[in-house]
Amino acid sequence: MNKAQEFLALTEEESESVSRLTIHPHRVGVEPSFYEDFALRGIRVDRVEPGFVACTFKVPPRLTDSNGKLASGAIANLVDEVGGAVVHVEGLPMNVSVDMSISFISTARVHDELEITSRVLGQRGAYSGTIVLMRNKATGEIIAEGRHSLFGRHPSKI
Repeated sequence: MNKAQEFLALTEEESESVSRLTIHPHRVGVEPSFYEDFALRGIRVDRVEPGFVACTFKVPPRLTDSNGKLASGAIANLVDEVGGAVVHVEGLPMNVSVDMSISFISTARVHDELEITSRVLGQRGAYSGTIVLMRNKATGEIIAEGRHSLFGRHPSKI
């Protein structure tokens, strides 16, 4: 337990930096939340078709690890968001993630432009399965592939 506390302890500089952060409450539907602004800013939706979404994303420095590579948590977040977007129905609550499996195949660096595609693998009742493919737009190299399972309400057939 002590090792974990030591590992998670902030340096004086980190503590000072965090204490200077100002996070204002956001107005839902009017402005982005801190999360949306931090993690999702920069995603450009290029194409939307039934069961398919294609996006472009330029890797920002804020989502990289200490080696300047796109952090694995940022990749997981993109798989979650783009995989969920392909099954979202306007007017219904967002689906919740049930399971995600991600293969981290390569890496992306700051300013690399990524092409992210998601398609529906299938739906049964309120359960949906999607696949998300993330590749470097310039080289075509696959960065990650994710399978994403979600559960959510569906419109009534009555």
